[in-house]
Amino acid sequence: MLLATVNSSIVIISLPAIFRGIHLNPLEPGNVSYLLWILMGYMLVSAVLVVTLGRLGDMFGRVRMYNAGFAVFTVGTLVLALDPLHGSAGAIWLIGWRVFQGIGGAMLMANSAAILTDAFPAHRRGMAMGVNQVAGIAGTFIGLVAGGLLSEINWRLVFFASAPIGVIGTIWAYRSLVETAKRAAGAKIDWLGNVTFAVGLTALLAAITYGIQPYGGHDMGWTNPWVLGGMIGGVAVLVLFCWIETKVEQPMFHLNLFRIRAFTAGNAAGLLAAISRGGMQFMLIIWLQGIWLPLHGYDYEDTPLWAGIYLLPLTAGFLVAGPISGHLSDRHGARAFASGGLVLSALAFAGLLVIPTDFGYGTFALLIFLNGVGSGLFAAPNTTAIMNAVPADQRGVASGMRATFMNAGMVLSIGVFFSLMIAGLSNTLPKTLTQGLTEHGVPAGPATQVGELPPVGTLFAAFLGYNPIQNLLAPFHVLGGLAPDDVATLTGRSYFPHLISEPFHHGLVIVFSMAIAMSLVAALVSLLRGRRYVHDDEVRDEPELQKAGRDAA
Repeated sequence: MLLATVNSSIVIISLPAIFRGIHLNPLEPGNVSYLLWILMGYMLVSAVLVVTLGRLGDMFGRVRMYNAGFAVFTVGTLVLALDPLHGSAGAIWLIGWRVFQGIGGAMLMANSAAILTDAFPAHRRGMAMGVNQVAGIAGTFIGLVAGGLLSEINWRLVFFASAPIGVIGTIWAYRSLVETAKRAAGAKIDWLGNVTFAVGLTALLAAITYGIQPYGGHDMGWTNPWVLGGMIGGVAVLVLFCWIETKVEQPMFHLNLFRIRAFTAGNAAGLLAAISRGGMQFMLIIWLQGIWLPLHGYDYEDTPLWAGIYLLPLTAGFLVAGPISGHLSDRHGARAFASGGLVLSALAFAGLLVIPTDFGYGTFALLIFLNGVGSGLFAAPNTTAIMNAVPADQRGVASGMRATFMNAGMVLSIGVFFSLMIAGLSNTLPKTLTQGLTEHGVPAGPATQVGELPPVGTLFAAFLGYNPIQNLLAPFHVLGGLAPDDVATLTGRSYFPHLISEPFHHGLVIVFSMAIAMSLVAALVSLLRGRRYVHDDEVRDEPELQKAGRDAA
């Protein structure tokens, strides 16, 4: 799990070095799609395939699928590092092999929780899930630091670094893991269900992500017919999938699992928590790389590394809270810990909302640590409650559905939170940017054109650690005609952060307000999961639980 999630975030922080390595400017209008697909390709494939691969694990062996996932993942890692191409071709190579690597990551994610559930008795699963979930969630932030360090040396090391872990993990898994679950006898693959689920979810998630790109003179693409078609068509195909699953003899996913309250509430809360957590990760990276670090004397080229380092308290919060909450939930159930963790996360978001853009690091570190603690309190008990609630022969597909909600939440966070931030910036950034440029000698025409550019370019520049002003003015070739002092000011470390601080904070208020709302709704949903429920064959003395399990299965 650590390997799979480190790999998803290690690329995010290393994107500037990767694009420099393949000699491609990701901020040119025609190249934004490459940026988006390298960002989301891995997560999208993981979200789409985990249910299918979880079902295949139920049918043919979870350990077998898990081991194959390690091997696929490792091959993808090695081929990515050996990218021989440059420019657009180099980007397409990376996107294609990231998708291939995502298949291996999905095999790992889909079956890891099911294998743990098979291996541990009900009264010890919380602790086991705590370690597993902390490894998974902490990996998303450890990857930020690792990517920052390795990309400073060579961008290929970002991929090569995962190879030794993948090779060792593959050999270790094949030698050590033993299949303990019973395979489904005479099981058949639900091809129609698999295809409709994959097509529908891919169309929906891709359309939502593409909605942040400008279209037809608008700052975003929500009026783009392809985006609207993808969202409407994706939902329609997913509805068709649900109908198919009620008609086939051996469905890919038993929809009646959603009749189990603990399963449904846990997945709904997990989706909302994943969206808010993913959005926070992107916003904090932009905040640090685009504003705070340059204001404190860091060169733009160094900000990816230091952003990862300054986010370490977030990881520390996960590491502290995850195993503890998992252990305690074995005794007391998931509801209090999961809901309490989400409320704590909401309070931490509220704290981030009120601190100034140029904050004192001690306060910031405390707030993100508390957010990490809140997420750690939620993750392990919630996963344990989901996996405890399903029949043994459905654990693989249930684990896959849980991972689908989590991964889909991360993909959705790109569309949701970037859209909210762009909407916030659109109200204040054009005037601020135009006025700031003209004050330092930029002619009114180019300054106005730069101010009217969609904010997504400025946002991505800050996200990637580029100097946004230099990048925005480059097409107009005006820097050579300005006074040296003005050029030094415009392209220096502090000008852009000071200029964008107020518009960015305006957008941040919108973004974190939504994160607070999502966290509180998730906490309420989590409270509705009911008492501790274990759908185990060995439960003999609780007739009501047995009946609920039979009805749901």
